[in-house]
Formats: sequence, C-alpha cells, structure tokens
Amino acid sequence: MPYLPPFIAPTRHADPEAALAQVQAIYTQQIDHLRQAMQRFVAGESLPGHVRACYPFVRIHTHTVARAAPDPAESTRLSYGFVAGPGRFETTLTRPDLYSRYYLEQFRLLLQNHEVELEVGTSTQPIPVHFSFAEHDHVEGSMTPGRRLLMRDVFDLPDLAAMDDGIANGTYEPRPGEPQPLSLFTAPRVDYSLQRLRHYTGTAPEHFQNFVLFTNYQFYIDEFVRLGHEAMADPASDYIAFVEPGNVVTRRVGLSAEAGDALGAAPPRLPQMPSYHLLRADRSGITMSNIGVGPANAKTITDHIAVLRPHAWLMLGHCAGLRNSQQLGDYVLAHGYVREDHVLDEELPLWVPIPALAEIQVALQDAVADVTQLRGAALKGILRTGTVASTDNRNWELLPHNTPQRRFSQSRAVALDMESATIAANGFRFRVPYGTLLCVSDKPLHGEIKLPGMANHFYRERVDQHLRIGIRAVELLREQRIDQLHSRKLRSFSEVAFQ
Repeated sequence: MPYLPPFIAPTRHADPEAALAQVQAIYTQQIDHLRQAMQRFVAGESLPGHVRACYPFVRIHTHTVARAAPDPAESTRLSYGFVAGPGRFETTLTRPDLYSRYYLEQFRLLLQNHEVELEVGTSTQPIPVHFSFAEHDHVEGSMTPGRRLLMRDVFDLPDLAAMDDGIANGTYEPRPGEPQPLSLFTAPRVDYSLQRLRHYTGTAPEHFQNFVLFTNYQFYIDEFVRLGHEAMADPASDYIAFVEPGNVVTRRVGLSAEAGDALGAAPPRLPQMPSYHLLRADRSGITMSNIGVGPANAKTITDHIAVLRPHAWLMLGHCAGLRNSQQLGDYVLAHGYVREDHVLDEELPLWVPIPALAEIQVALQDAVADVTQLRGAALKGILRTGTVASTDNRNWELLPHNTPQRRFSQSRAVALDMESATIAANGFRFRVPYGTLLCVSDKPLHGEIKLPGMANHFYRERVDQHLRIGIRAVELLREQRIDQLHSRKLRSFSEVAFQ
C-alpha cells in the first residue's frame, strides 16, 4: 500500500490569491511528507509502504470559445491568458514559492477571460523524491550504496515519460478523457530543469531574472562582473544584489544581507555554463550566462531557462563576417537564421521559419544608436541587418569544394556563428522572445583570421561597448508592456493559456 499524506479535497476559487494559497498549502504538505519520509529512511527506519506525494493541479472547465474580457481591445490584443475553446484544461504545478507572481498573473487572466472558477486539488502525478530536496539538502550522500539502491523500491524516481516537450513542440495529443494542457510544461518537467540549472550554472533558480543575455566569450562575463560590482557600490542603483556562481551574493551598499546569503561560496572550479545575476526587486533584472562554444550548450541552457518563463533572451557574441564590405568591430542584427546547428531538427523541423520579432529588433537597433551616439548613415555604417548562419562545424572552412560557402551565399547570410540560430529557434519553440546582436571579429572568407594578439586586443576594445548595448536593450524592453513583448508570432493555432 502507498504511504500517502492526508488527502486534501479539490476546492473552487474565484479569487487568484485564494487559489494560489491552496496550491501552496497542497505543495507544502506533499513536500513535507516526502522530506520527513526521506529523513526516516536515511536513519534506517522501515517505512509503512511505498512513499508517495503528488503535485497540486489547477483546472478550469469552459463551455464557450468567447472571452469575457471587459475591454474588447484588450481581449484581442493579448496573446495568452485564455484557452482555445470549450473543454477541460489542467496542469500540474510546482514551487509556488518561486512561481507565485507568475501563477497569480496566469490565474487572474483565466478568471478575467473566462469568468469560471479555478479548481485546485491534488493530482495523481507523483513528485520524484529527488525533486523534494531543499537547496542545501544532501541527505542521500550519507547513505550506503545498498541503501541508495533501495530508494527505487521505496520512493518515486523521475519518470522521463512525464517530462517530455510534446506540448511545447505541438505534438502532444491528449488521450480520450484526458484534459487539455494549460501550460507548456508539466510540474515534473519544470522540476527537472530547475535541478539542471543548478548543475550547469552554479546558481539557484531563484536568482534568475526575466531578461537573459547569452554570450560565448569570457570577456563579456568579466565585464558584466565589473559592472555588477560597480552597481552594488552605487546606493542609487536600481539593482539590489549581484549573484555569482556558488550563490555568492553581494547586496547593494546600504541594504542588509538576507537569510541564505551567508551560505554562498565560490566553487573550486566554474560550472559548465556559469551564470551571473543583477537582481531587481521585481525580477526584471539581468541574468548573463556564458554558454561556451557550440549549439549543444545553447540548446541545453535554453531548454532549462525556458521553464522560468523569461520575458526575453538575447545573444551577444562574436561572429565571422561574410561580406567584404564589413569591418572588424561592425555589428550584425539578425533578422533571419540559417539553421545548420542540427540540435533542434527533431523538435523543430527545418521547414519552420524563425521570424524576427519587431519589438526586440527595434530595441537592439535603438540600443546601438544610444550607446554609439550614431544616427542615420553613420549608424548604418557599423550596423548591418541580415541573415545569420549557425553551424555545428567549427572548422567549416576546411570542408572540400567550398560547399558551405556556396550555401551561405545562396542564403544571403552576412555573418556566421555556432549558437545564435539555436537560441532563436528555442525561443520560438518555447514562446520566449529572442534576438541576436553579434560583433564581427574575423572575416575568414577574405583572409582576415583571428591571430592571438589581435584577437585579445580586439575583444577587450569591443566588449565594453557591446555589453553596454545589450544592457541598454534590456532597459528599453523593460519599459514596454509585457503583453506586447510576448508576440502572437510565437503562438500556435491551439495554444496553452499560460504565457
């Protein structure tokens, strides 16, 4: 017999805060049950049955395709917050402490647009015991190998069948009698990514902000760290803290340390994709991740950051200029992508176009103008808009017969890198607004290749300006309405309600 916590019956709510409170109550009860059982198991106790705890769910029933928003213009403009038609819609939920603001907004929109009650209850989806551990819990490390092996018999372990990306990919079809999804991600899928983020970035998910910058060069990170500490020394800064790998927190001068700050410690070596966070009180600060080189890393990190539902992510990096008219240090604003990265071919077929998003494009162009103080023809002289090709072959120049060169020319590409198309394609796939601003660092087709001394000088000279452009773009995006950022271009015919 399963060893379960006391059952909490489903409840109905017309108030989003009451619905969230019930989600929190169910989640806390279920997680406490798992943690207490785990502590007893580690202590060597025999438990009364297979330990099980389940995620909370939220569900709505609708009977019409019509939306009930009081302002018709508002109703037609919004690209999320409503279901596509009549039926039963449901999703499991996790970490209401982390997602409280997000859940409240989604609940509010469902109530506003459909004028139906939210049903909150305990699902039948088990919480894997690994996802119940708190940030600094490592109780499993004190067990013998034999005791760890027994965990499989006593607790639910992660089930990959419950955390695939069928909903996001548009391939999920509910079986007869099953509800339709409310969210792109089930609770187990979210928990899986939250665990992976800790591993790959060296920081807790709580620190990630709603605007994310990706780079493939450590020079950018060094400059971001310098700017982060500079902001912390400014009592007038809008940012309240700067977080580095190991959850090392520096609070802005004049602010008191918070519980947990002292637990941070710089790791002995950096994680695979170290991330740094400039925090604002409303989570609209900036996260910057060094994803290293290659599309595999770019896909991995965006697969996991997507569950945090950021408002936008931008790629800032260096590229090969493919046109003779370009100069080293020129900028390239991507308005299209040649996808030769191959890491998303199964999830997002190559025949799917990845459109440029007007709000992101305008913000990036305006940011270049603001930082460089150039306008008109002078701005066009250093900023080119065009297609960026991304390849998974770092040494594409060595392939015989110049076949890649021919393809890039046919595609009208103006720049080449290894990550931008992946980041844009995963943004499209996960409905996260995306953009790319690259800086030309070499021109291999025209004999201008990177030499160590020249490259180091070039990077240090250009990085500061490029990074300030990225930060300025975030500031411009932050000023926009969020529902304008989350474009209809990212939504499918039959879309989930949650943004």
